[in-house]
Amino acid sequence: MKTRVIHLVSSLSFRDKVLLIAITCLILPAISTFTVYNYLTKDAVKEQAIISAQNELKLTDEYLKKVFEDMLYTLNFIQLDTELNTIFKYPSSAIASLQEGTEYEEFINDQKVQQKLDTITLLDQKAYVTILLNNGKFYTNYSFHEFNPLNLKNESWFKILSKLKGYRSIWIAPQPTMIASERKNNQFQLSVARPLRDSNLGVYGYAVVTVMENRIIDILSSENTDHSMVLLNERNNLIVKNHYFDWKITEKMSEKLGRNTLDVMTIKDEKYLINSRELSITGWKLISLNPYDHAISKINAIFKRLFLVQALAYILFLILLVFLLRKILNRLVDLKNLAKKVQNGDLSVRSEAQGNDEIATLSTSFNLMLDKVNDVIEENTLTLTRKRQAELAMLQAQINPHFLFNVLNSIRMKVMMKGDYDSAGMISSLSKLLRITIDKHKGMIPFREELAINKDYIRLMNMRKRHVIELKMEVSIETSNIKLPRLVLQPIIENAIIHGLNEQEGHILIKAKYSHPIFTIEIEDNGTGMPKEQLKRIQGSLSHSEEEYSSQSGRSEGFSSIGLSNVYERMTLTFGENFLMQVQSEPDNGTKVSMFIPIQEEENHV
Repeated sequence: MKTRVIHLVSSLSFRDKVLLIAITCLILPAISTFTVYNYLTKDAVKEQAIISAQNELKLTDEYLKKVFEDMLYTLNFIQLDTELNTIFKYPSSAIASLQEGTEYEEFINDQKVQQKLDTITLLDQKAYVTILLNNGKFYTNYSFHEFNPLNLKNESWFKILSKLKGYRSIWIAPQPTMIASERKNNQFQLSVARPLRDSNLGVYGYAVVTVMENRIIDILSSENTDHSMVLLNERNNLIVKNHYFDWKITEKMSEKLGRNTLDVMTIKDEKYLINSRELSITGWKLISLNPYDHAISKINAIFKRLFLVQALAYILFLILLVFLLRKILNRLVDLKNLAKKVQNGDLSVRSEAQGNDEIATLSTSFNLMLDKVNDVIEENTLTLTRKRQAELAMLQAQINPHFLFNVLNSIRMKVMMKGDYDSAGMISSLSKLLRITIDKHKGMIPFREELAINKDYIRLMNMRKRHVIELKMEVSIETSNIKLPRLVLQPIIENAIIHGLNEQEGHILIKAKYSHPIFTIEIEDNGTGMPKEQLKRIQGSLSHSEEEYSSQSGRSEGFSSIGLSNVYERMTLTFGENFLMQVQSEPDNGTKVSMFIPIQEEENHV
């Protein structure tokens, strides 16, 4: 029998073997899972019922916390409002003997206080505010006929207020409703009280904020429509209950609930799932009582439906697994056929396999390899084209050098014979600039020669302009012999003169240092700078230097025609993609162009 099974399995194809293994590995865990699942369902049902009740309790706690925070906020507003404190601490009656017209001032102050109190509400529920001052005055946002606020001084808790320290408050509940118009719909109310204290005057009054029980009942009922919920104070006395709480709590039962945190309790021969949560602000306890059978009925039904869904899912997954495995294995065949075409020299083919599995990853790598080969071919062609474009941009300014230099030297000699040495110097600087510009044999020059070129350029600009531009240099000696492409600083300096300094008086600072392997050059002016939008466009042109360079290659604007993008293009072609060029500028704070040049070989030094 064993031999027959081995022979049968060995006769299967690779695809059938994979399918057989996959089906076996799916069915065996499914049988084990259903067995264990049936055994553990009972405990899971109870655990899920407890978690569900705790989540409802947490949500209700958040709503209650919001109401209590709003009540404290009202007290803080009364305690910290500058205008209210001034009126409360120094009432007009206290200075009546010192100033005339205090009755009118007192009337105005009372109106200000009353106006602020009338606007105090808690979300969609009105808050009743009472302020009692030691001088006998009081303020409320309700009618005196509804309740005499002076009666609060007779309450037992009122004596505790003056003993409180700082901004501490006391919560009072349960408390019979004091507002006459609210007694019909609210048997109880909740209040928070605080003494009004000043570091110099001591306690000068008291503030009380009150809300009706309906507000709390609405919260307890809104999220718990199918079970009971109660709120107990720190002494385990009932504060408020929702409408679904249909049995009377005795003092003994209240204490039992207060001690309970999480359990199943039997009340009147019925089991209840008890959950308790302490409110962080008041220290009161929020307790939910959910009939146990009702609590687990929904979750138990969910588990049964889940069991059925899982059984159906296993069947569907089995069918889907067979289909997908066949499809995946067919993709391997397709990939093998594609490799044969590439082997025959066809680099245009691509794999169309999609997904995140190993076959798709292999197909993607295969496609990337083909793309890389094509990119290398295209990049080599593009690099040659770009080098030719850069050379063409430099050659556009060339003219016959022998004729031009002979003419310039003749002019310089005649000017010197006439005693105009400044003009002769200007012609000499121009001759040097033209010579280095059109000398096609000097592609790379030492950095010291580049600095000398720009000194001549600044000298020429100062001779033709009314405003003198000062060129400053802070250059390390080790940078002198580093080779750079010629005329990489001049376009940047020209832009600084024309656009940064607006051809006005100013200075340009060139800094250079070499810290292996990075050669850093900074060109900074003290001009007008540029706005963020313009700076962003310039920075963008450096990341699209090829298009920028191509658009400029057809224009002729003197030395500045090369432009920042042309400088970036030439430096990138010379030093590779690790070359970095940055432009920093702020309005009225000048502009700084920084170049970070990788120097990898000793051949870069003369």
